[in-house]
Amino acid sequence: MSETGEGDARPCLLLVDDEPSNLHVLREILQEDYRLLFARDGERALQIARSSHPDLIVLDVMMPGLTGYEVCRTLKDEAATAPIPVIFVSALAEVGDETRGFDAGGVDYLTKPVSPAVVRARVRTHLKLVRVEELVATRLAIVQRLGVAAEYKDDETGRHVIRMSHYSRVLALAAGLGERVADEILHAAPMHDVGKIGIPDAILRKPGKLDADEWKIMASHVEIGARIIGEHETGLLALARRIALCHHEKWDGSGYPAGLAGEDIPIEARIVAIADVFDALTSERPYKHAWPVEEAVALLQRERGRHFDARLVDLFVEHLPEMLEIRARWAD
Repeated sequence: MSETGEGDARPCLLLVDDEPSNLHVLREILQEDYRLLFARDGERALQIARSSHPDLIVLDVMMPGLTGYEVCRTLKDEAATAPIPVIFVSALAEVGDETRGFDAGGVDYLTKPVSPAVVRARVRTHLKLVRVEELVATRLAIVQRLGVAAEYKDDETGRHVIRMSHYSRVLALAAGLGERVADEILHAAPMHDVGKIGIPDAILRKPGKLDADEWKIMASHVEIGARIIGEHETGLLALARRIALCHHEKWDGSGYPAGLAGEDIPIEARIVAIADVFDALTSERPYKHAWPVEEAVALLQRERGRHFDARLVDLFVEHLPEMLEIRARWAD
């Protein structure tokens, strides 16, 4: 049973209840704003969810055959249906019943008899949350794809950005920045060399040493990258811009483009600098062989307090086993 129309762009809801009267109530509440699909048992609900991919499911708990809890757990175990939010609507009103619903993967739990205003508000809220999550996922994918696009200029696999981003996350956690900031660095780090898109291949891929004019052009990739990312007050892109602009600054002030020194260099850029250099050294490129890990680590240690933040180098070495696991997982 369904109420969907060709070309109807409204969000689609799957309403599941073994009692026709309950489905009628939900239909009266929701039909004006949503396309509706209906199921009167758990097996049919699973079939419709798999074939029609509704935007949200309103699910009864007590039904013949599969219970609502079992239906929800099955949905969450399958990759194609796991993202669909499930709101339980049930006559079971004990705290333990609600807890079982959330444990099964539900996002909300309403008790019968339902309030039309509450049902509409909860459905609207959870659909908005899904859209926000989709926008965030899309934004992250675009950021990461731009990072990979830059790497294709001098790295056939694009795995450098994956490895160094994960190195950066581990190092950020070790430095005490917390899960949220570490995850933001993970997602922003792929953009560190996006400015290479603006560097001529003849310079970027030159096998020999760059002359002074070529080096000046190569060094401009940090400012090109900052312009590509743009000016942002806060958020992921603001973080990505600081990384792109500052990851070639050096602790002793001898880096570029601004000659920043010490803690004037944003910590996210100091973190990415170590991760980037370690992976570049230990990766084979058309113009160089991969360094052994021991030699790359020795260089980091020689450069602590000069090129790199000494404390961050020590933390990187302390967490080297995790870095090597990342390196093995995303090997070229």
